Amino acid sequence: MSEGSEWVRAVDSRSLKSGDMVDFDAPDGRQILIARIGDRIFATDRICTHAYADLSTGFMNEQEGTVTCPLHLSAFKLENGVPQNLPAKEPLRTYKVKIQDNSIYILL
Repeated sequence: MSEGSEWVRAVDSRSLKSGDMVDFDAPDGRQILIARIGDRIFATDRICTHAYADLSTGFMNEQEGTVTCPLHLSAFKLENGVPQNLPAKEPLRTYKVKIQDNSIYILL
């Protein structure tokens, strides 16, 4: 863990089922999307890199492991934030995640 990084409790892991996405506002002001596919939990920036749109109001494709922006339909891989189609060109920032004591923590 680098200097200045910290694990922050985001949500109760029991409240997030496979196929769910939730928004989380970190204490430092970052807007984060938390998504679950099966036993895997992902955390990315919540705002599309193409135009200001909240990805938590978008669409998740569990088979492809993507979230699609509700505004211009760019899809991003949840695992690494890489855009899968235009108009988005820049990847989303992703965050390390851990589950401890039924809570999801994100490394900021």
